[in-house]
Amino acid sequence: MNEWVGRGVLGTFVSERADLDTEFEARLRDSSALAFGVAYGVLRNREDAEEVAQDAFARAFRRFHQLRDREAFRSWLTRMTWRLAIDRWRADRRRAARELAAAIDADRLDGEQLMSDRERSRAVWRAIDSLPDKLRMVLVLSAIEGHGTREVARLIGIPEGTVKSRMFQARRILAEHLRWMKS
Repeated sequence: MNEWVGRGVLGTFVSERADLDTEFEARLRDSSALAFGVAYGVLRNREDAEEVAQDAFARAFRRFHQLRDREAFRSWLTRMTWRLAIDRWRADRRRAARELAAAIDADRLDGEQLMSDRERSRAVWRAIDSLPDKLRMVLVLSAIEGHGTREVARLIGIPEGTVKSRMFQARRILAEHLRWMKS
C-alpha cells in the first residue's frame, strides 16, 4: 500500500514540475526580447546583454516555483534582469576606470583635442549612467526601449504618475549635465 501512495505522490510532483516547466517556457517566449532589451539598454553591448539575459533566464527558471503571482512574470523578470545588468555595468565601470587611469599614466592625453561624434556619444551615455537607478531604469525603458508610460509602470510596478515624474527628472538632470554640448 505505501509503495502505491509513494508512487502517487512522486507522480503528482513530476506532473506539477512538468506543468511549471511548460508555463515557464510560455512566459519566457513572451518576455525574452524584453529581458535582452533591458540588459542592452544598460550595458550597450550585445554579447554582455545576451549573457545577462541568459543569467536572468536561468535564475528565473530556478525560482519560478516561488513566484506567487504568475501574471507578474514580466515585471519580475524585468527587475531581475535590471539588477543583474546594473551589477555587470558597475563591475565593467570599475574595470574601465582602472584601465583609463593606467592609460593616462602611460601617456598624457591632449586636452585641446576636438571631441568626435563617438566621444560625444560616450559623454551622453556617461550622463545617463550617472542618473540614480530609479531614474535611469525609467529612462532606458521609455526613451531608449520605446515602452509607453503605462507599460513602464506595469513592468516595474509603480504608478504611471511616478513614471512621468521620473522621466521629467531624468531629462532635467541630463539637460544640466549636457548643457556644455549646446555651444
